[in-house]
Amino acid sequence: MPGLLRGVARTAVVAGTATAVSGRVSRRQQGRWAQQEAQQQYQEQPPPPPPPPPAPADEMTSKIDQLKQLGDLKAQGVLTEAEFDAQKARILG
Repeated sequence: MPGLLRGVARTAVVAGTATAVSGRVSRRQQGRWAQQEAQQQYQEQPPPPPPPPPAPADEMTSKIDQLKQLGDLKAQGVLTEAEFDAQKARILG
């Protein structure tokens, strides 16, 4: 009977050790996989899109508004003909 108990005890120790080692290996592997997934997600993120260029219609509308203001200032006598022409040339580029 002592030989049987010794064999059962040895089997229990081996099985317990194997379970503990297996659990540790499994946890380490899961940690590695999680780390790899995080790195892949970070690397796979697309760069932010570039800002859209200003719309030509908005730019033209702005220029037209500026020219109207210049015309009003010229009509009021605030700007001379030469000043008006210089500012108009600057706006139209």
